[in-house]
Amino acid sequence: MAQKFRKIGVLTSGGDAPGMSAAVRAVTRAANARGVQVMGIIGGYRGMIHDEMIELTNREVSNKIMLSGTFLYSDRCLEFKEEEGMQKAIATLKKHDIDGVIAIGGDGTFRGATDLSVRGIPTIGVPGTIDNDITASDNTIGFNTAMTTVIENVDRLRDTCESHARLNVVEVMGRGAGDITLNTAIASGAVAAVIPEAPFDEEACINKVIRLRREGKRGFLIIVSEAFPTLGEELAKKITAITKDLAEKEGNDRLWVESKFCRLAHTVRGGSPTLADRLLATKMGVRAVDELLAGNSDLIIVERAGEITTCGIRWSQVLDRMYKGTLKPGMTDAYTAEQLAEMEAFIAAKKAEFEKNYAMLNELAD
Repeated sequence: MAQKFRKIGVLTSGGDAPGMSAAVRAVTRAANARGVQVMGIIGGYRGMIHDEMIELTNREVSNKIMLSGTFLYSDRCLEFKEEEGMQKAIATLKKHDIDGVIAIGGDGTFRGATDLSVRGIPTIGVPGTIDNDITASDNTIGFNTAMTTVIENVDRLRDTCESHARLNVVEVMGRGAGDITLNTAIASGAVAAVIPEAPFDEEACINKVIRLRREGKRGFLIIVSEAFPTLGEELAKKITAITKDLAEKEGNDRLWVESKFCRLAHTVRGGSPTLADRLLATKMGVRAVDELLAGNSDLIIVERAGEITTCGIRWSQVLDRMYKGTLKPGMTDAYTAEQLAEMEAFIAAKKAEFEKNYAMLNELAD
């Protein structure tokens, strides 16, 4: 028989993402509609430890669906990683008679959710991260908005690049995942993307720019992942210097490709969530409430092939490690050969799709 829930907590943790507030709104209204009270935990797990909470009612979450960032605020709490900190957090939850928690964030947030689950607090995770680096889910809350923000800014840079026959190297966020970089490079018509998932041939890239300039191309864009913090600026300087030398050598100043560097940085995190992110946040928030009230725990809500479904948090974490090549000894011991084969097939399909898109960029970027 499923546990009777009277009150649940909801938090946002880790890097903020557009749509987190929409997800909190959905959790609140779905829970209230089912007769369950909701407490908003301020500042993620830190607020849980230090008893910083507010009651969330339907009116309290009005006009929150379009907000950027997270109105519950966020923090990275090292104290929660220690047993003493976890016990303080659990004591706070018990003090407020909170029966379960919905945690919105990325992989670090989910590790905290598992820690609560194994200590007797039912917890469901909802993926809110612009990086789209939760391998088990096709999309995460904030990813679509982040890409849209990049495109809006890159399109403006394209205008001035075309006017002055320049090149702009643009560094975008995404941490160790190249999803934002690759997708925005395709959508902006960039001549190259530099991502952690594929080797970058700098010489070939520069030669391509030179060839295209000879063919009459004026404006150029190259999108670079923040996983390479110095590469973008250095690449812009190299292209400028190499093409200037070539122009002088051949006596043709049109071969000179003056290159600029732009780091979009945290502007990529901001902005009102797109329709896609508002819908995803709402659907995931409602599903999280349904799963929690059905007595389920230690799950995350994911989107696969357009459908909202679930998977185990530990399964998701192992899948992440396998995909990123960071597995540690013993992490797969709890899984059968069939389960591991399923994970490997899932990863192979995801990598194949990524490689297909990367090849498409290179084919069309001319």
